[in-house]
Amino acid sequence: MDQAWTTTVLLVPCVVVLTAGFFYLYGAIISLLSKTSVRNKVVVITDSLSGLGKECAGVFHKGGARLILCGKSWEKLEELADDLANASDPTVTFPPKLVLLDFGDMDMLPEAIVEILDCYGCLDVLILNSSIKVKGPAQSLSLEMDKLLMDNNYFGPATLAKGVLPSMISRRTGHLLLVNSIHGKLAVPFRSAYAASKHAVQAFFDSLRAEVEEYGISVSTINHTFISQSSSATDASSSSSYNYINNLSYFPAALNTKKPLGVSPDEAATEIVKTLNNKRKEVVIAPSLPKVALYTRSFFPNVFFAVMAAGVNNAAAVEQK
Repeated sequence: MDQAWTTTVLLVPCVVVLTAGFFYLYGAIISLLSKTSVRNKVVVITDSLSGLGKECAGVFHKGGARLILCGKSWEKLEELADDLANASDPTVTFPPKLVLLDFGDMDMLPEAIVEILDCYGCLDVLILNSSIKVKGPAQSLSLEMDKLLMDNNYFGPATLAKGVLPSMISRRTGHLLLVNSIHGKLAVPFRSAYAASKHAVQAFFDSLRAEVEEYGISVSTINHTFISQSSSATDASSSSSYNYINNLSYFPAALNTKKPLGVSPDEAATEIVKTLNNKRKEVVIAPSLPKVALYTRSFFPNVFFAVMAAGVNNAAAVEQK
Protein backbone atom coordinates (compact mmCIF):
# COMPACT_ATOMS: atom_id res chain seq x y z
CA MET A 1 0.00 0.00 0.00
CA ASP A 2 2.87 2.33 0.88
CA GLN A 3 4.60 1.50 -2.40
CA ALA A 4 1.44 2.26 -4.39
CA TRP A 5 1.04 5.56 -2.57
CA THR A 6 4.67 6.49 -3.27
CA THR A 7 4.23 5.65 -6.95
CA THR A 8 1.10 7.81 -7.13
CA VAL A 9 2.85 10.73 -5.46
CA LEU A 10 5.69 10.50 -7.97
CA LEU A 11 3.45 10.09 -10.99
CA VAL A 12 1.13 13.03 -10.33
CA PRO A 13 3.82 15.75 -10.75
CA CYS A 14 5.09 14.01 -13.88
CA VAL A 15 1.61 13.96 -15.39
CA VAL A 16 1.10 17.63 -14.52
CA VAL A 17 4.44 18.61 -16.08
CA LEU A 18 3.80 16.55 -19.21
CA THR A 19 0.30 18.00 -19.60
CA ALA A 20 1.56 21.56 -19.18
CA GLY A 21 4.33 20.89 -21.67
CA PHE A 22 1.85 19.50 -24.18
CA PHE A 23 -0.38 22.56 -23.96
CA TYR A 24 2.64 24.87 -24.22
CA LEU A 25 3.87 23.14 -27.37
CA TYR A 26 0.36 23.12 -28.79
CA GLY A 27 0.02 26.86 -28.18
CA ALA A 28 3.44 27.53 -29.72
CA ILE A 29 2.60 25.48 -32.82
CA ILE A 30 -0.78 27.16 -33.24
CA SER A 31 0.85 30.58 -32.84
CA LEU A 32 3.45 29.74 -35.48
CA LEU A 33 0.84 28.39 -37.89
CA SER A 34 -1.30 31.47 -37.35
CA LYS A 35 1.56 33.78 -38.27
CA THR A 36 2.58 31.83 -41.35
CA SER A 37 -1.04 31.45 -42.50
CA VAL A 38 -1.30 35.17 -43.34
CA ARG A 39 2.10 35.59 -45.00
CA ASN A 40 1.73 37.13 -48.47
CA LYS A 41 -2.07 37.18 -48.07
CA VAL A 42 -3.90 40.37 -49.06
CA VAL A 43 -5.80 41.43 -45.94
CA VAL A 44 -8.27 44.33 -45.80
CA ILE A 45 -9.11 45.82 -42.39
CA THR A 46 -11.95 48.32 -42.08
CA ASP A 47 -11.82 50.91 -39.30
CA SER A 48 -8.14 50.15 -38.86
CA LEU A 49 -7.82 53.29 -36.70
CA SER A 50 -9.83 51.77 -33.83
CA GLY A 51 -8.15 49.93 -30.98
CA LEU A 52 -8.93 46.53 -32.47
CA GLY A 53 -8.09 47.73 -35.98
CA LYS A 54 -4.63 48.88 -34.92
CA GLU A 55 -4.01 45.66 -33.02
CA CYS A 56 -4.99 43.56 -36.04
CA ALA A 57 -2.86 45.74 -38.30
CA GLY A 58 0.17 45.13 -36.08
CA VAL A 59 -0.37 41.38 -35.89
CA PHE A 60 -0.95 40.89 -39.61
CA HIS A 61 1.84 43.26 -40.62
CA LYS A 62 4.37 41.36 -38.52
CA GLY A 63 2.99 38.13 -39.96
CA GLY A 64 3.93 39.26 -43.48
CA ALA A 65 0.48 40.07 -44.81
CA ARG A 66 -0.10 42.56 -47.63
CA LEU A 67 -2.27 44.98 -45.70
CA ILE A 68 -4.90 47.35 -47.02
CA LEU A 69 -5.85 49.67 -44.16
CA CYS A 70 -9.15 51.53 -44.34
CA GLY A 71 -10.21 54.48 -42.22
CA LYS A 72 -11.91 57.86 -42.15
CA SER A 73 -8.77 60.01 -41.69
CA TRP A 74 -5.92 60.01 -44.21
CA GLU A 75 -3.53 61.66 -41.76
CA LYS A 76 -4.17 59.06 -39.08
CA LEU A 77 -3.85 56.25 -41.61
CA GLU A 78 -0.44 57.60 -42.59
CA GLU A 79 0.57 57.78 -38.92
CA LEU A 80 -0.48 54.16 -38.45
CA ALA A 81 1.46 53.06 -41.52
CA ASP A 82 4.57 54.86 -40.22
CA ASP A 83 4.19 53.23 -36.81
CA LEU A 84 3.94 49.79 -38.41
CA ALA A 85 6.99 50.45 -40.60
CA ASN A 86 9.06 51.65 -37.64
CA ALA A 87 8.16 48.60 -35.55
CA SER A 88 8.94 45.94 -38.15
CA ASP A 89 11.66 44.53 -40.35
CA PRO A 90 11.17 45.94 -43.88
CA THR A 91 12.86 42.88 -45.41
CA VAL A 92 10.06 40.55 -44.29
CA THR A 93 7.04 42.89 -44.33
CA PHE A 94 5.13 44.87 -46.92
CA PRO A 95 4.29 48.58 -46.67
CA PRO A 96 0.53 48.91 -46.07
CA LYS A 97 -1.78 50.35 -48.71
CA LEU A 98 -4.18 53.03 -47.47
CA VAL A 99 -7.79 53.61 -48.51
CA LEU A 100 -10.20 56.26 -47.23
CA LEU A 101 -13.42 54.54 -46.22
CA ASP A 102 -16.38 55.83 -44.22
CA PHE A 103 -19.46 53.62 -44.03
CA GLY A 104 -21.40 56.68 -42.92
CA ASP A 105 -20.97 58.03 -46.47
CA MET A 106 -22.45 55.35 -48.71
CA ASP A 107 -21.83 57.44 -51.85
CA MET A 108 -18.06 56.98 -51.53
CA LEU A 109 -18.28 53.19 -51.26
CA PRO A 110 -18.18 52.26 -54.99
CA GLU A 111 -14.99 54.27 -55.49
CA ALA A 112 -13.45 52.80 -52.33
CA ILE A 113 -14.23 49.25 -53.50
CA VAL A 114 -12.50 49.89 -56.82
CA GLU A 115 -9.50 51.36 -55.01
CA ILE A 116 -9.27 48.35 -52.68
CA LEU A 117 -9.32 45.90 -55.59
CA ASP A 118 -6.77 47.98 -57.52
CA CYS A 119 -4.23 47.81 -54.68
CA TYR A 120 -3.17 44.22 -55.45
CA GLY A 121 -5.72 43.13 -58.04
CA CYS A 122 -7.35 40.76 -55.55
CA LEU A 123 -7.82 40.12 -51.86
CA ASP A 124 -7.76 37.05 -49.63
CA VAL A 125 -9.21 38.27 -46.34
CA LEU A 126 -11.73 41.00 -45.52
CA ILE A 127 -12.04 41.89 -41.83
CA LEU A 128 -15.15 43.98 -41.25
CA ASN A 129 -14.48 45.78 -38.00
CA SER A 130 -16.47 49.02 -38.31
CA SER A 131 -19.31 49.82 -35.93
CA ILE A 132 -21.01 52.69 -34.13
CA LYS A 133 -23.17 52.47 -30.99
CA VAL A 134 -26.07 54.38 -29.52
CA LYS A 135 -28.03 53.94 -26.31
CA GLY A 136 -31.47 55.29 -25.46
CA PRO A 137 -35.21 54.60 -25.40
CA ALA A 138 -36.53 53.72 -28.85
CA GLN A 139 -38.90 56.69 -29.01
CA SER A 140 -36.06 59.14 -28.35
CA LEU A 141 -33.98 58.12 -31.37
CA SER A 142 -34.54 59.99 -34.62
CA LEU A 143 -34.95 58.39 -38.01
CA GLU A 144 -31.64 60.00 -39.04
CA MET A 145 -29.89 58.20 -36.19
CA ASP A 146 -31.52 54.92 -37.19
CA LYS A 147 -30.29 55.38 -40.76
CA LEU A 148 -26.78 56.28 -39.59
CA LEU A 149 -26.63 53.11 -37.52
CA MET A 150 -27.86 50.97 -40.41
CA ASP A 151 -25.38 52.54 -42.84
CA ASN A 152 -22.40 51.95 -40.55
CA ASN A 153 -23.37 48.61 -39.07
CA TYR A 154 -25.25 46.91 -41.90
CA PHE A 155 -25.39 48.59 -45.32
CA GLY A 156 -21.69 49.50 -45.31
CA PRO A 157 -20.27 46.06 -44.44
CA ALA A 158 -22.80 44.28 -46.67
CA THR A 159 -22.07 46.56 -49.65
CA LEU A 160 -18.31 46.18 -49.27
CA ALA A 161 -18.62 42.39 -49.03
CA LYS A 162 -20.77 42.27 -52.16
CA GLY A 163 -18.28 44.52 -53.95
CA VAL A 164 -15.30 42.22 -53.37
CA LEU A 165 -17.14 38.91 -53.77
CA PRO A 166 -16.84 38.71 -57.59
CA SER A 167 -13.05 38.80 -57.25
CA MET A 168 -13.09 36.07 -54.61
CA ILE A 169 -15.53 33.95 -56.60
CA SER A 170 -13.40 34.17 -59.74
CA ARG A 171 -10.37 32.95 -57.76
CA ARG A 172 -12.50 30.46 -55.78
CA THR A 173 -10.91 31.47 -52.52
CA GLY A 174 -11.32 34.10 -49.82
CA HIS A 175 -12.40 34.71 -46.26
CA LEU A 176 -14.93 37.24 -45.00
CA LEU A 177 -14.77 37.86 -41.26
CA LEU A 178 -17.36 39.99 -39.49
CA VAL A 179 -16.51 41.39 -36.06
CA ASN A 180 -19.99 41.76 -34.62
CA SER A 181 -21.51 42.48 -31.23
CA ILE A 182 -23.38 40.02 -29.06
CA HIS A 183 -26.32 42.32 -29.88
CA GLY A 184 -26.43 40.49 -33.19
CA LYS A 185 -27.82 37.55 -31.23
CA LEU A 186 -29.26 39.14 -28.13
CA ALA A 187 -31.41 42.27 -27.89
CA VAL A 188 -31.59 44.14 -24.58
CA PRO A 189 -33.49 47.28 -23.57
CA PHE A 190 -32.32 50.72 -24.73
CA ARG A 191 -30.34 49.26 -27.64
CA SER A 192 -33.25 48.87 -30.08
CA ALA A 193 -31.74 50.55 -33.15
CA TYR A 194 -28.24 49.28 -32.45
CA ALA A 195 -29.46 45.70 -31.92
CA ALA A 196 -31.55 45.94 -35.10
CA SER A 197 -28.49 46.89 -37.16
CA LYS A 198 -26.42 44.12 -35.56
CA HIS A 199 -29.12 41.50 -36.12
CA ALA A 200 -29.36 42.60 -39.74
CA VAL A 201 -25.65 42.25 -40.48
CA GLN A 202 -25.50 38.94 -38.60
CA ALA A 203 -28.35 37.55 -40.69
CA PHE A 204 -26.76 38.81 -43.92
CA PHE A 205 -23.46 37.02 -43.32
CA ASP A 206 -25.16 33.88 -41.99
CA SER A 207 -27.12 33.71 -45.24
CA LEU A 208 -24.09 34.57 -47.35
CA ARG A 209 -22.05 31.76 -45.76
CA ALA A 210 -24.17 29.08 -47.41
CA GLU A 211 -24.30 30.93 -50.74
CA VAL A 212 -20.53 31.16 -51.25
CA GLU A 213 -19.35 27.89 -49.71
CA GLU A 214 -19.36 26.16 -53.10
CA TYR A 215 -16.77 28.70 -54.31
CA GLY A 216 -14.33 27.89 -51.52
CA ILE A 217 -15.07 31.16 -49.69
CA SER A 218 -15.31 31.10 -45.90
CA VAL A 219 -17.54 33.39 -43.84
CA SER A 220 -16.93 33.81 -40.12
CA THR A 221 -18.63 35.91 -37.47
CA ILE A 222 -17.18 36.85 -34.08
CA ASN A 223 -19.67 38.13 -31.51
CA HIS A 224 -18.22 39.88 -28.48
CA THR A 225 -19.70 41.72 -25.50
CA PHE A 226 -17.62 44.83 -26.21
CA ILE A 227 -14.05 45.77 -27.11
CA SER A 228 -12.33 47.65 -24.31
CA GLN A 229 -9.94 50.44 -25.26
CA SER A 230 -7.08 48.58 -23.61
CA SER A 231 -6.39 45.67 -21.30
CA SER A 232 -6.88 47.97 -18.31
CA ALA A 233 -9.91 49.90 -19.55
CA THR A 234 -12.79 50.11 -17.11
CA ASP A 235 -15.26 52.22 -19.00
CA ALA A 236 -18.53 50.72 -17.85
CA SER A 237 -20.55 52.81 -20.28
CA SER A 238 -19.17 50.84 -23.22
CA SER A 239 -20.06 47.43 -21.78
CA SER A 240 -23.48 47.43 -23.44
CA SER A 241 -25.44 44.22 -22.96
CA TYR A 242 -22.85 42.70 -20.64
CA ASN A 243 -23.33 45.26 -17.88
CA TYR A 244 -27.11 45.25 -18.28
CA ILE A 245 -27.37 41.47 -17.97
CA ASN A 246 -24.70 41.31 -15.30
CA ASN A 247 -26.63 43.75 -13.11
CA LEU A 248 -29.83 41.72 -13.13
CA SER A 249 -30.31 40.03 -9.78
CA TYR A 250 -32.61 37.42 -11.28
CA PHE A 251 -29.78 35.31 -12.67
CA PRO A 252 -28.04 32.94 -10.26
CA ALA A 253 -25.42 34.75 -8.23
CA ALA A 254 -22.88 32.04 -8.99
CA LEU A 255 -22.95 33.07 -12.62
CA ASN A 256 -22.50 36.75 -11.85
CA THR A 257 -18.90 37.36 -12.83
CA LYS A 258 -17.24 40.38 -11.28
CA LYS A 259 -15.08 41.10 -14.30
CA PRO A 260 -16.04 44.62 -15.48
CA LEU A 261 -14.11 44.40 -18.70
CA GLY A 262 -15.01 43.30 -22.17
CA VAL A 263 -12.46 41.88 -24.57
CA SER A 264 -9.14 43.64 -24.91
CA PRO A 265 -7.95 44.45 -28.46
CA ASP A 266 -5.08 41.97 -28.24
CA GLU A 267 -7.42 39.17 -27.09
CA ALA A 268 -9.83 39.92 -29.92
CA ALA A 269 -7.01 40.08 -32.48
CA THR A 270 -5.72 36.70 -31.29
CA GLU A 271 -9.21 35.24 -31.70
CA ILE A 272 -9.46 36.71 -35.19
CA VAL A 273 -6.18 35.09 -36.24
CA LYS A 274 -7.33 31.75 -34.80
CA THR A 275 -10.66 32.01 -36.59
CA LEU A 276 -8.99 32.75 -39.92
CA ASN A 277 -6.62 29.84 -39.37
CA ASN A 278 -9.18 27.18 -38.42
CA LYS A 279 -12.02 28.72 -40.47
CA ARG A 280 -14.56 28.51 -37.69
CA LYS A 281 -17.94 29.75 -38.84
CA GLU A 282 -19.05 31.36 -35.59
CA VAL A 283 -17.31 32.46 -32.40
CA VAL A 284 -18.85 34.03 -29.29
CA ILE A 285 -16.44 35.83 -26.95
CA ALA A 286 -18.35 36.46 -23.74
CA PRO A 287 -18.32 35.66 -20.01
CA SER A 288 -20.65 32.99 -18.67
CA LEU A 289 -23.62 35.22 -17.88
CA PRO A 290 -24.24 36.62 -21.40
CA LYS A 291 -23.89 33.07 -22.74
CA VAL A 292 -26.53 31.90 -20.28
CA ALA A 293 -28.72 34.76 -21.51
CA LEU A 294 -28.25 33.58 -25.10
CA TYR A 295 -29.35 30.05 -24.25
CA THR A 296 -32.25 31.36 -22.17
CA ARG A 297 -33.40 33.51 -25.11
CA SER A 298 -33.29 30.46 -27.41
CA PHE A 299 -34.89 27.81 -25.19
CA PHE A 300 -36.92 29.80 -22.64
CA PRO A 301 -37.88 33.02 -24.46
CA ASN A 302 -40.70 33.97 -22.06
CA VAL A 303 -38.33 33.74 -19.10
CA PHE A 304 -35.82 35.92 -20.92
CA PHE A 305 -38.45 38.55 -21.79
CA ALA A 306 -39.69 38.64 -18.19
CA VAL A 307 -36.17 39.10 -16.84
CA MET A 308 -35.44 41.92 -19.28
CA ALA A 309 -38.69 43.72 -18.42
CA ALA A 310 -38.06 43.29 -14.69
CA GLY A 311 -34.60 44.79 -15.14
CA VAL A 312 -36.09 47.89 -16.78
CA ASN A 313 -38.66 48.25 -13.97
CA ASN A 314 -35.94 47.92 -11.35
CA ALA A 315 -33.81 50.55 -13.07
CA ALA A 316 -36.76 52.95 -13.19
CA ALA A 317 -37.49 52.37 -9.49
CA VAL A 318 -33.87 53.06 -8.55
CA GLU A 319 -33.89 56.34 -10.50
CA GLN A 320 -37.03 57.49 -8.68
CA LYS A 321 -35.48 57.00 -5.23
